[in-house]
Amino acid sequence: MQQSYWEQVVADGFRLPQGAALDELTIELVTMLGDTDPHVREDIARSVLQTWIREGVYDDLLIGLGDGLALGLKKGLGEEGTDSVLRRSFSASVLAEVIARDNVTHGLHPAAVLTWADQAVGWILGERDLRGWTPSQGWANAVVHGADVLGALSASRHLGADELRVLLDVVAERLTTPTRHRFSAGEELRLAYATMSVLHRDLVTIEPLEGWLDRLAKAWRDDARPPSSRAAARENTLDYLRALHLQLLLGVQGTPAQNVASTVRPMPAVRSDLLLALQATLRSSATWLYRQP
Repeated sequence: MQQSYWEQVVADGFRLPQGAALDELTIELVTMLGDTDPHVREDIARSVLQTWIREGVYDDLLIGLGDGLALGLKKGLGEEGTDSVLRRSFSASVLAEVIARDNVTHGLHPAAVLTWADQAVGWILGERDLRGWTPSQGWANAVVHGADVLGALSASRHLGADELRVLLDVVAERLTTPTRHRFSAGEELRLAYATMSVLHRDLVTIEPLEGWLDRLAKAWRDDARPPSSRAAARENTLDYLRALHLQLLLGVQGTPAQNVASTVRPMPAVRSDLLLALQATLRSSATWLYRQP
């Protein structure tokens, strides 16, 4: 289709065009998620797909749509500094919408969601292009969109305590993997927000959380003066822990788990214990600075 066709769809309030073949339109939209023009990629392709998913247009086709988006996570995986990150990142963004839709409609079999979870985890851990903003292509935001997928998965009824702990381990591995990329687009906030959604399920107890914090703390405990490829990971991890501490202290609203669970507690059950553990972890990062309890 010409771009003008899609501009008209947007202008018409994202209504599905009369007589259009949805499968053909979807294939085109999913391909457009990798377009180097941010207007085409974000304002048209992602916006149309998000709207149609939320309005139930794909309710009988979610498995096929999710499978197609998951394939996009593999396009050029391992490359760095190329345009291929756009397809991967924005496929993840829309896949999060598919999972979130199932969290509302409860229409998908567990196998579908768990397969997407495995594929998303493989992408998050394998992604090497962590750029936020790019001068010519606009937002790439792989880390942010990875956090969105983790947040949607955290609210899924198909994930229990074991799977939620895996999501936390994925966050830890992504943060502590050596990189030269320093977060600059609010990535730590979105990762912390996804973590808060995991905590709002009230299925992960303090004991594994304490071990998880120890793993994160190795970013600075194992090497006080790391090489540049580890220094960025250390600072990213610290930024994340500070963000998580503040979100846990102040409370957040509207996490995926809160949206789908009417009986969820206003604060996670582990809040008090985890705050103490977080504070101890942060103190250990700069013993010369923080007052000890």
